[in-house]
Amino acid sequence: MTVEDPFKHPVLGSGVFYRNPRAALDWLEAAFGFERSMVVTDTDGKMVHAEMRFGDGYIIVDSEWADYVASPASVGGKNTQSVYIRLKDGLDAHCEQARAAGAAIIQEPTDQFYGERQYRARDPEGHVWTFSQTSRSVSREEAEKMAGLRIEGWHR
Repeated sequence: MTVEDPFKHPVLGSGVFYRNPRAALDWLEAAFGFERSMVVTDTDGKMVHAEMRFGDGYIIVDSEWADYVASPASVGGKNTQSVYIRLKDGLDAHCEQARAAGAAIIQEPTDQFYGERQYRARDPEGHVWTFSQTSRSVSREEAEKMAGLRIEGWHR
């Protein structure tokens, strides 16, 4: 018997940890267009768990609840992972929305050799977010030639 997922989660999501997760919820909505799908608080009103959706994906926004999770703001700005999000269109406008909300754009929208256009932004606590969209169809052979790299497998 298969049990249906009551939360309707995609197969993969990511957890992003913040010193101030409530502020992160507001900022992620304004800057990147995430939508809150769940916010759990304790009897004192402290947020203990939150989930946000973006298209078919989701992230968990949480506090530094254990000694093995931290915001980049707590570890000298270092990132041990980055969240990658694929947009269907509007990448340049999305970048400008993020910039207007205070994101530090660390890579301006740029066309990549593999047929994607992408930008990278750093949020107020130092998380790096990469947004991309397909700009053109490129074969593996063409990408290898343009980059001077050997590519095993291809995702198109």
